[in-house]
Amino acid sequence: MKIVIITGSSRGLGASTAFKCAERGMGVIVTYHNNPKAAEDVVNTIAAEGGKAVALKLDVTDSRTFPAFRDAVVAELETVWGRQTFDYLVNNAGYGLFNPIATVTEEQFDGLFNIHLKGPFFLTQILLPLLEDGGHIINMTSATTRVATAGVAPYAAFKGGLEVLTRYMAKEFGERRIRANSIAPGAIRTELGGGLNDEFEALLAGQTALGRVGEPEEIGGVIASLLSDENRWINAQNIEVAGGYII
Repeated sequence: MKIVIITGSSRGLGASTAFKCAERGMGVIVTYHNNPKAAEDVVNTIAAEGGKAVALKLDVTDSRTFPAFRDAVVAELETVWGRQTFDYLVNNAGYGLFNPIATVTEEQFDGLFNIHLKGPFFLTQILLPLLEDGGHIINMTSATTRVATAGVAPYAAFKGGLEVLTRYMAKEFGERRIRANSIAPGAIRTELGGGLNDEFEALLAGQTALGRVGEPEEIGGVIASLLSDENRWINAQNIEVAGGYII
């Protein structure tokens, strides 16, 4: 059984990815920050469908907690799966901020940097010895790196940095046959940034060629598919999954 770690998978795109990976027969390590009940609900849903999953607490904004998280991963791999390694890492955890550049505080800037760029960098680094040769890393970026949307400059800038980092991961980890790709969602119906009201959803739908916003399962399905061996020759790519957003 292949095993995937998905950060920020107690809800939204992460939870959808967890479900889609479990449907493909993967074992799932779900991570959560401050909502253990939501994470356990994801685990229980997977178990009810015959899959295997566990939930671990992780604060992606605080790299000082990563050694303890790594140790927890090691313990769960051995206890639940009888393994010492895992196969896939999905760096998904994140949150949005809708403020113009003129009003963004340094604290807000640092928070977005920590969760969207610094966190994935150092979490990948500390988990790399546990990642199986021939494994795969997927980083969640954003269509806002291609299209400038007023009010999301720091978020988009760090997602852009993560997109670049993905290519460097593919380059440096290639000797171990570890692939690295990124997924860039467009407008998706999630709670990110406070969610969508009817007016905002209509605006985004009008800017999308397919005439609607996306659903979380449409992102999760792409990630699960990309992790599989059928897509093993895709590497070092940023793949936009956005229904034709502002084209």
